[in-house]
Amino acid sequence: MLSPDLLHVFVYGTLKPGEYFYPRYCEGKVVACVEAIALGTLYDLPMGYPALTPGEDPVYGYVLSFADFGVLAALDELEGYDPDGSPLLNEYERSLATVYDLNREALGQAWLYWMATKQAEQLGGTRLAHGRWTGRNLPQKVSQ
Repeated sequence: MLSPDLLHVFVYGTLKPGEYFYPRYCEGKVVACVEAIALGTLYDLPMGYPALTPGEDPVYGYVLSFADFGVLAALDELEGYDPDGSPLLNEYERSLATVYDLNREALGQAWLYWMATKQAEQLGGTRLAHGRWTGRNLPQKVSQ
């Protein structure tokens, strides 16, 4: 189970351990890291990063736990999410979702960044039926 005293974020792309943005945004700040599953549909976007959209398929990633809740503001900026802005202007939306361990047992709630399916498709996203993304195209395409 996830501790209520920590900030939990489900990551499935460039923020995963070993991926492009992990050192910049997470390294030295993560107090726990657990392999996990969220439900949705995963797309590989041509810009070099993925998008999780609503759905029921398993999407594999990690729950990163932070003692500093202020990390969320930096992640919001990276993900193009303004909590006070219009959803029409945000690249991603952020919401709490139930996450599961690899045996599909519920771990609790974690924040995750998701994109509308229509937006992922309009951006030229390719559905990843296996629910796993790797940064094989990085850092060439990522502009942050």
